[in-house]
Amino acid sequence: MDTIIFTSQQLAKTLKSRRKALRLTQKEVASLVGILPKTVSALESDPDRCSVESLRKLLAALRLECVVAPKAEIADSDQKAEW
Repeated sequence: MDTIIFTSQQLAKTLKSRRKALRLTQKEVASLVGILPKTVSALESDPDRCSVESLRKLLAALRLECVVAPKAEIADSDQKAEW
């Protein structure tokens, strides 16, 4: 199932949920791709403070991908994207 991310908090929640679904600890997922457990923690709590490279590595460890596509028109004008 695809998840469309509008905010950094949605990204954080999605990353943490996926890691837990794979039954991996932060330490285990960090060791898979050579990042520190504190980097995983930061991405799962405040991804705005992390580098794109760290995000890319975590996505690889969680077997996720990032897709960039043109933004669709949002019918509800009250719904505003953070990004």
